[in-house]
Amino acid sequence: MKLPQAHCVRCPEGRVSPFGLPGGTDMRDTEPPMNDTPETRPTITVAARRQALSLVLAWTALPALLAAGAARAQAVGSPVPDIDLPDSTLPARKLSDLKGKVVYLDFWASWCGPCRQSFPWMAEMQKKYGARGLQVLAVNLDAKRADADEFLKQHPAGFALAFDAKGDSARRLAVKAMPTSLLIGTDGQVLMLHRGFRLDEREALEARLAAALGKGPP
Repeated sequence: MKLPQAHCVRCPEGRVSPFGLPGGTDMRDTEPPMNDTPETRPTITVAARRQALSLVLAWTALPALLAAGAARAQAVGSPVPDIDLPDSTLPARKLSDLKGKVVYLDFWASWCGPCRQSFPWMAEMQKKYGARGLQVLAVNLDAKRADADEFLKQHPAGFALAFDAKGDSARRLAVKAMPTSLLIGTDGQVLMLHRGFRLDEREALEARLAAALGKGPP
């Protein structure tokens, strides 16, 4: 998974315009020539400047709006965004296909140290609560499937897997650490967001799972 690159506009002649205008044009290129006079200065110059300013503001605000949207999407109590589940070991091909179940959605990678500890615990939770409606689903984010397969030889998964080499699902949910887990209710609402994994957290995490299934206090 690679971090997304910043947006830029590549102009036909190879120039990159910071103002997002075609042909490398920027606001300075709209200045009138030296022999221009107020009588010959067209009103379109003002309109062009306004349009350029609108483009600047739009491109400047877009990353912040996308980031804010992603943060809201994974906030506790909000609906989880739908994501594709590439190469899923389940019949489900989208997260929304699992609506009606309590889903423990985990993002992991072969180089993630804490994932070696979380795998046995997630397998235990799937075995213990699967019949009650829990679905543990771990999405791998390795760029090379071989790396994930090698990890799984040493740490078998007793739960469902998906393999998102492009990292689209992680970007959609603004995953910032490995592992990152979301507990999702039967109605598709985010009940818990958890980053990392420690052995001393197992009891508290299991209590949250049980509460989501209606089997105990939060």
